[in-house]
Amino acid sequence: MPVTEETAMNGNSGKIEDPRLGEPFLLTPGPLTTSYAVKQAMLKDWGSWDGDFRAMTRKMRDMLLDLLGEERSAYDCVPIQGSGSYCVEAMLGSFVPRDGKVLVLANGAYGLRAAQTMDYLGRAHHLLDKGDYLPPRGEEVSAILAADPAITHVLIIHCETSSGILNPVEELADAAHAAGRKVLIDSMSAFGAVELDAAKVNYTAMVSSANKCIEGVPGFGFVIAKTEELEAAKGNCHSLSLDLHAQWATMEKTGQWRFTPPTHVVAAFIEALETHKAEGGVAGRGARYEKNRDVMISGMRALGFETLLADRWLSPIIVTFFCPADPKFDFSAFYEGLKSRGFIIYPGKLTVVDSFRIGCIGRMDETIMTRVVEAAREVLAEMGVTSAAPPRAALEERKKLAA
Repeated sequence: MPVTEETAMNGNSGKIEDPRLGEPFLLTPGPLTTSYAVKQAMLKDWGSWDGDFRAMTRKMRDMLLDLLGEERSAYDCVPIQGSGSYCVEAMLGSFVPRDGKVLVLANGAYGLRAAQTMDYLGRAHHLLDKGDYLPPRGEEVSAILAADPAITHVLIIHCETSSGILNPVEELADAAHAAGRKVLIDSMSAFGAVELDAAKVNYTAMVSSANKCIEGVPGFGFVIAKTEELEAAKGNCHSLSLDLHAQWATMEKTGQWRFTPPTHVVAAFIEALETHKAEGGVAGRGARYEKNRDVMISGMRALGFETLLADRWLSPIIVTFFCPADPKFDFSAFYEGLKSRGFIIYPGKLTVVDSFRIGCIGRMDETIMTRVVEAAREVLAEMGVTSAAPPRAALEERKKLAA
């Protein structure tokens, strides 16, 4: 359904809603813009130990497993309270043996955060840091694994949102499996909109979050893992609250979360899952996000902006742009100008160049993205910026690092 200037897509009902009630569109990788139906689902209180809420938890777990298709029976779903980083730590702490070692494939902030997590856990890891411009490749993984037999697991970031790069998960997983290693995936910002076929990737576990491509609200994440791996993880975790085996075993036995669950967020997430299914699942959601990306990039490039990444690595989740070279450009003023027009973007998270990011996910379609571009044009004109072209040095740095 197209979104006009005065309307935005609702949830499952197919109705249209007026978004201009003091809420800007969140052009971020989550939290993101949600439907009224999702918001309304949080208006009822639930007893965390009550049978109705236990049934909601089971329904949510089953609906997430349904996204796996034919491989569903080999996996189970364990929700964990907290942000996505809690789930990454839970996955690493629960599935990597204390004497294990992880090859962390990083090309941005979230791969580096996973390596930092391993430091906190006191467990061995090898970091392959590719910088901001390029993905790790299968041949690199194969070479590292051949040289270090102590490595037991390979951690892959599906979509690195600090740059917006979409990593070649199947290629990397194939390299890991060919060397007899297990695969862990951080699909925080991609699961639900970018295919992650368990039959092809054969991952031990993956993690995502309620407030990403399923379009729920923040409050918990979830781990989808092979049931046999969950069974084998007993006693392995470093943490009481992040122990996936303990959480899973309790849910299997009683239907309850071990500690206070985010009841309202679960209710909202079930509504979001219903909308996701009605939109056509992963394929339908991904197609809308890809259209959002393409329309927005085309318009921004027409203004002179340049993407950090080459087209082949651009994700449909979030896009990083170089800041313009024009000395009249000021990011803070640009940000506030867009916000005053109803759009909140994301600052950059790179160390080598000045940049900013625009998300493509959330309850928006290409008509909204066209409005984003028009708002950017207006703000540039107000600032007196005649061209949004990036500094030559930034382009040369990208070319050098990508070589």
